[in-house]
Amino acid sequence: MPILPNLPRALARLPRSVTRASQIALAAGMLACTPALAQETSLPDLTMTPTPDTGSAALASQPALGQNTQTPQLPALGEGMLVGVNDDMITSYDLKQRMLLLIVTSGVQVTNENYAGFQQQALNSLIDEHLQKQELDHWKVKITDKEIDEEITRMARQSNMTAPQLLAELKKVGIEPQTLRDQIGAQTGWSQLVGGRYHSSAAVGKAQVDALMDKIIADGQKPQYLVSDIFLDPAQAGSLDNAQKGAQQLYEQIEAKAAPFQAVARQFSNAPSAAQGGDEGWLVSGNIDPEVEGVLKSLAPGQMSKPITTKDGVYIYLLRQKSDGNADMIFSVRQAAVPLPANASPAQVQAAEAQLASFRNRVKTCDAVDGARVQGVQITNLGDAQLSLLKAEYAQALRPLKENQSTAPLRNAQNVDVLYVCDRQLAGDNAVGREQVEGNLVNERLSMLGKRYLRELRGAATIENKQ
Repeated sequence: MPILPNLPRALARLPRSVTRASQIALAAGMLACTPALAQETSLPDLTMTPTPDTGSAALASQPALGQNTQTPQLPALGEGMLVGVNDDMITSYDLKQRMLLLIVTSGVQVTNENYAGFQQQALNSLIDEHLQKQELDHWKVKITDKEIDEEITRMARQSNMTAPQLLAELKKVGIEPQTLRDQIGAQTGWSQLVGGRYHSSAAVGKAQVDALMDKIIADGQKPQYLVSDIFLDPAQAGSLDNAQKGAQQLYEQIEAKAAPFQAVARQFSNAPSAAQGGDEGWLVSGNIDPEVEGVLKSLAPGQMSKPITTKDGVYIYLLRQKSDGNADMIFSVRQAAVPLPANASPAQVQAAEAQLASFRNRVKTCDAVDGARVQGVQITNLGDAQLSLLKAEYAQALRPLKENQSTAPLRNAQNVDVLYVCDRQLAGDNAVGREQVEGNLVNERLSMLGKRYLRELRGAATIENKQ
């Protein structure tokens, strides 16, 4: 049930479609009214982006700031105190300011059908923000004006504006600069508090990074889908029916190009990816709900799915790219070789293969190869080798191997050799490396711990309707 079920009574007078301020959808990385860590991330991307996003997907991710935008018209809210959060109060002014921010930054038109959702979303974010500020005060975490100014500058730059221009555009539609500053201060401070309090708990070990790197490589050989999503949770929507109706309304407005997908995801999605504008990264075949994968298979890059109801809730997906698998890889390789000319006899080849098989049985790792000294066997550090540039038989032999595994003896025109894999990763400029994997794992854990922390604060708080 909404905390304020009777607000506003003027809802019945709301026009079917209120003049919107969608032209000021400040998109990519700007304003997120749901509490989020500054570095919150989804699961690490499981492969690289092969090409830039295409079609409608690219358009949906672009900032879109219009000039001379009209102020959204909201029903009159009752004046005074609305909700108590421990010793703090949320007023009708606070709620109106946050609703304007939601409307402007999502670009979604306000109607009778979605107004209650706007109101509840704004109220929930205000409650969480007050709880965060109270905890920041308790732990004496202070955010400076300089830090807030730097974040506003970063936001403005993403919309090709200066900070004063950004604040002026928000002011035009009735949003006071302090509303934005308060939100940034709470989110930045919360990120610092959670990071400082839980950093040791979020640490990951080498084995965890190794396991995820192996999974990334394995998943690179399967069909994948680069997606953004919007998820509506029935528990937060009040019922599955409410979630389905809400998803359909959002779908229709995005489809009609009334609101950018990314901005809508930031403000309305209940998924962790909301903080990244719905960016879920690469979904890998076999790890996706079969019904969802069936829809993704039917879409072309740039297309959006209709709402999909699953056991968890209702999803809308934007397919940005897809891959059939067999991703290119780069291997760091050591070579143990027995020189042998192209015209060597079968008996010589067989003897060389036997010598290398014996070497391989005794020398198991890359470190051991570097220090091995065996008469007749030459050791060479070949550096990085990209599969797509190798002969087919060498690429085929290397592809399934993991770190410290080796090929069977292979023959070429110069020698018989065995290759040892010392490291491997996906090829491409956007391929995920070990440092990125470790950072993503830490941020993912911090995000989870931060959300748990906030749920505990909510559970212990006194939150009262003052109407």
